[in-house]
Amino acid sequence: MTAAAPVPPQPLAFAHLSAPNAALYRAILVAFARAKERFIVHLRPEEVAAETGRDNDEQLSQALQKLIEWGNLRADADTGRVSSVEDFHRKRLLFQLTPAGQAAEQAIAFYEEAIGRRGRLQAVALGDIADQLQALVALAGQEEPDPAAAHLILISLVERFGSLADNAQAFMSSLRRAIDFSDGDVDGFIAYKERLIDYINRFIAELANSGARIARLLLELEERGHRGFLHLAATREAADAVPDGEDVTAEYGTALAAWENRWRGLRDWFVSRDTANPSQARLLRQSAVTAIKQLIDTVGLLNERRSGRSDRSADFRTLARWFAEAPDEAAMHRLWRAAFGLSPARHLTAPPQEAAEVPAATPWAQAPPIRISPQLRRTGFYERRGRPNKVADRSAARDFLREQVEREAAETAAARERLRTRGPVLLSQLGALDPPAFRLFLGLLGDALAARHPGDTEVKTTTGDGSMEVRLTLVPDGGTVEIVTRDGVLTGPEHVIEITVVA
Repeated sequence: MTAAAPVPPQPLAFAHLSAPNAALYRAILVAFARAKERFIVHLRPEEVAAETGRDNDEQLSQALQKLIEWGNLRADADTGRVSSVEDFHRKRLLFQLTPAGQAAEQAIAFYEEAIGRRGRLQAVALGDIADQLQALVALAGQEEPDPAAAHLILISLVERFGSLADNAQAFMSSLRRAIDFSDGDVDGFIAYKERLIDYINRFIAELANSGARIARLLLELEERGHRGFLHLAATREAADAVPDGEDVTAEYGTALAAWENRWRGLRDWFVSRDTANPSQARLLRQSAVTAIKQLIDTVGLLNERRSGRSDRSADFRTLARWFAEAPDEAAMHRLWRAAFGLSPARHLTAPPQEAAEVPAATPWAQAPPIRISPQLRRTGFYERRGRPNKVADRSAARDFLREQVEREAAETAAARERLRTRGPVLLSQLGALDPPAFRLFLGLLGDALAARHPGDTEVKTTTGDGSMEVRLTLVPDGGTVEIVTRDGVLTGPEHVIEITVVA
């Protein structure tokens, strides 16, 4: 049997985080990472000491050696400054980050950035994404689009979109943490609230405008064949990944799948698939609107606390403290009667002269009895007064109301069936409407327009009774439409309407 080859030890690139001198190790590795950003690969011990602001002493040398053992650094002989045989034999070293050490630093930097990120709503990024999609539309109109130009636009588009999505998620998370705070600078929060609400409102307006434009450009690109651009980008990336003369099929398939996944994410972010799967932009806009309401409610609660108002729980806690501080049991009983008003109610039935003879604090068991009339116990009155009322015959009124309800239900059902579109249609195709159908149509139109936010071109809503669903979409440059009824002519901008009877 052949002995298995020994497995090389894995680098312990994160071991320095839990070591006793973790702060020193972090400072050294950060110095190497910053030097690499300046395109400096090697550092000498004295340069490390200068970067970290420490002395080039034995502690620094031991720290460098430990980082070499853990696989974060690599040491090479420093022969650049040798001028004599003595210098050659003297131990001089150059240090640089290993691949494992560099990967660990990138991971730690990403972790620290993600933990400390507050995020921001990048309204400018929406315009940039729309401009890049417009550039792709322009390339799609060419007979032979430039592969390099298409690839660069897609790369820029993905980077801008990724930054927008990540920052929006981080911003909403930090915003929820700010709203849910319990203790903090109240004055600072109230002053910050005005700027924050204005900031969110500007983003919502830009998201409504640019989001609709982006969705329209995405659909236009898909109609023109967006997969051609994805094919060009995947082909260029596959050519870079595999040397010439080798099979690039596998690399091309991987790259194409990655680009298709990115395009799907971009489409799902701005284009709603159906009512059950709205776009992420729509969900973000709803979350932003909800955040504004929560901010206003939070500020109102803070103002109530500052103005001295308290809630019921605070009142009960105060009352409990008063009970605990009461000097004796009699004081507790007086406090109970004053707080809850549960005193004996003998004055409600007893004559005035009898009620005045017995103090209100007298227990029922010790109080003298009070004579109560049997008529009072039976009916709640001392005596019956006047003749009883005759029983009215309301059968005719009930029949009239039943006929009216059935007639209105039949008219409503007929109006629903008349307005059912069985698919999207133009308002101009509805034709003349009778009064019941027109009244129902006005109600549907009012519900849809009331649910549409400023800047929206499409809205979908359900009536209050849940019986009908209406989808209304504005037709750009559709002109004016007229709907003829017996009471007159209704005019308005052209829309595409879809009315569905749910129940």
